[in-house]
Amino acid sequence: MDGSLASEITMQARLTHSETLLPHIQQALSMAGVKKEELTGIAVSQGPGSFTGLRIGLAAAKAMSYALHIPIVGVPSLEALALHYQMPGVTIFAMTDAQKKNVYVEQMEWVPEDGGLTLHVEAPVAVKPLTEVLNAAGCLAANGQTVVLVGDIVQKKLLGKDGLARANVTIPQGVLLPPPELVMPRASHVAWLGAERLAKGEVDNVMDLEPIYLRKSEAEELWTKHHAEDEHTVVDSEKTLNAEEAHGRREVSR
Repeated sequence: MDGSLASEITMQARLTHSETLLPHIQQALSMAGVKKEELTGIAVSQGPGSFTGLRIGLAAAKAMSYALHIPIVGVPSLEALALHYQMPGVTIFAMTDAQKKNVYVEQMEWVPEDGGLTLHVEAPVAVKPLTEVLNAAGCLAANGQTVVLVGDIVQKKLLGKDGLARANVTIPQGVLLPPPELVMPRASHVAWLGAERLAKGEVDNVMDLEPIYLRKSEAEELWTKHHAEDEHTVVDSEKTLNAEEAHGRREVSR
């Protein structure tokens, strides 16, 4: 690992992840002048984030790792976002859209340590209402802390086309919104953190590596809602069966 970036593709388009991922992998390898057989490891964004996007990304990365017999490491997506602001004294709220006015959020800070900077997690990743996160960021800023918000939710909900805060959004005083090009995730950040893990000998099991979801998908929530009555019936039946078995055992033991 020499720390140099050979190639990277960044784009925002209406095409789906499934349509662009594999062609982009091929294009990135071609731009770097590297054959797939020359790869020595794979880093993949693990989430939280879009359910479909995570599944597609993990499936492609795991398939390549398995087929090429090379190690794979998962990288938390919100920690990769923190690399946009690798400097001490800045509290970073990294966020991605969790739907229904909620966000996946992780509060972090780069701290001087052993002659360099180490990313410290101040508040672990969680699902929270966006308004709650803004209030928390505002409280820190009011106490003199430099606070910056990053992630797709900043672009979707907080920034206007001019790069300034939207008219219908109140951003707490002192809370910084970066320009649009510095709020979205980058593949190179995932690669950098992944390369660090690989250099330390840390490797994930290609068969066990799973996305970080934190909550149920919309489909799972709907299924649970529509089958709640059936689930209660199953639970009641299990309770009855267990009670009958327990009663039988008591009779035998007498």
